[in-house]
Amino acid sequence: MKLATQHTSVLIVGAGPSGLMMAAQLLRYGIQPIIIDDKKGPTDQSRALAVQARSLEIYRQMGVSDRVLNEGKKALGVDFSQEGKLMAGLSLSDMGDQQTLFPFLLMYPQSKNERLLLDFLTQNCCPVYWDTSLISFNQQEKHIDVVLKNAGEEIGLSCDWLIGADGAHSTVRKQLGIPFNGDTYQHGFYLADITLEHQEDDHIHLFLSDSGFAAFFLMPEDRRYRIVGSLPPELSSIEKLTLGDIEPHLKNITKNKLGITECHWFTTYRLHHRMAGSFNNQRSFLIGDSAHIHSPVGGQGMNTGLQDAYNLAWKLAGAINGQYNPALLDSYAAERMPVARELLKTTDRAFNFILSDGFWAGILKKWLLPSILKKVWGNAKLRKTFFTKISQIGINYRDSKINLHLSQSTKIKAGDRLPYLTVFDEKKLIETDLHEWCSKPGFTFIAMGQLSEGELFRLARWITQNYPGTLNFFYLPPSNKNRHVFNEFEVTARQQKTLIVRPDMYIGFINDGVDMVKIDSYMKNVVGMVK
Repeated sequence: MKLATQHTSVLIVGAGPSGLMMAAQLLRYGIQPIIIDDKKGPTDQSRALAVQARSLEIYRQMGVSDRVLNEGKKALGVDFSQEGKLMAGLSLSDMGDQQTLFPFLLMYPQSKNERLLLDFLTQNCCPVYWDTSLISFNQQEKHIDVVLKNAGEEIGLSCDWLIGADGAHSTVRKQLGIPFNGDTYQHGFYLADITLEHQEDDHIHLFLSDSGFAAFFLMPEDRRYRIVGSLPPELSSIEKLTLGDIEPHLKNITKNKLGITECHWFTTYRLHHRMAGSFNNQRSFLIGDSAHIHSPVGGQGMNTGLQDAYNLAWKLAGAINGQYNPALLDSYAAERMPVARELLKTTDRAFNFILSDGFWAGILKKWLLPSILKKVWGNAKLRKTFFTKISQIGINYRDSKINLHLSQSTKIKAGDRLPYLTVFDEKKLIETDLHEWCSKPGFTFIAMGQLSEGELFRLARWITQNYPGTLNFFYLPPSNKNRHVFNEFEVTARQQKTLIVRPDMYIGFINDGVDMVKIDSYMKNVVGMVK
């Protein structure tokens, strides 16, 4: 498709999961971006595999989570084997109960995520301009001049904002002169998407050996698995390896005949762990792999990129629509860079442990690791902590300047993700949940406690007059059926409490009481709302 537009409010460079999510989120707020990619079309390779609970919560807010669940496959367990012998089997089926509507790990490959988001864009009349690359750009005070190569010819374009979602080799990042600090793991790796003769089970299988490691990740298709493993030194220098070259080594690690009937994709690669020195520069932003790359431990990469886009989009849309002061955009890097930094640190430690060799490392992995895993997994509290971490529902922005905590509550604070709690709607007499209340674009105002009809009327009228279409109002009166919600937020029988939930389902404001002056001050002075 030939690009004819000469100006756009937002230009997104890169149509992988992060770029597509950015476009999809902007569309929810009425912003029509232009999104380009130098590839010929969407990837048909599975690449990233896991979709975490936090990303599923985003998909639910977009109204597409049912499709994701129908097309994906739940991982029900992880089996650890040492020299082919099963050392520990851990169930994943109940680790996130009551923490989210999606208390599991879903295998839903990158290719399916991209197709899902592309369909969302198509339904909203937003095409992707494939075979279109960024040549150069020049940032001005109020716009950016861009040169693209589209359909074989160079064309000029201007945009108000530029989003670099163009991966580890990001042209946007390089032209901004932002360093990409980090290193490359010394080991080589291989990846293969294969079909097995017989379906094993719904578990992820991790094989550790003195010869290396291999992991079998289930895929949604019947009898399909993704194999990721370390290359043996004797094969690392061979340029055109095939799965056949790897199979003897793989059988030695798994002590299994494998039974591979078909190989759909095979590649070798090196892994990097790097992070951009800044996530934004003037009118340009970096999201996803253009901002951070790390080891695949825990299935965090694609999910983190999706959430980068989710965090930035509502702020950028608000600035474009004239709702928020553009200074709000500074909170994107302030909130997401610590998340990326912590992720790099934890995945790097875990990956280095898996790859470690030597006498003591071997003793630890062979004799101590299985018993440690069983003991940790047998503790419900530790299992819950693990799920909170890996599912990314535990990420918080408590230190962010766009949150305000005016409450004595200590369990839940401003900056935390809104917890998933079921709610009995006393008005409609149906059961719903707090996340469902936040399904519409904009902020969500939840008043808790006993309020008279007069107070409710004044609140509703004040919102309509001051924040129409910006504050979605819900009232939760005390009741036995909702006692667990009041307990979670530490609201006593005679107390009132106000929650203002940000568009990304993080709590921006908590107050012990319902005070319109404080709400107004938060929206204007903290968020930067422009009337």
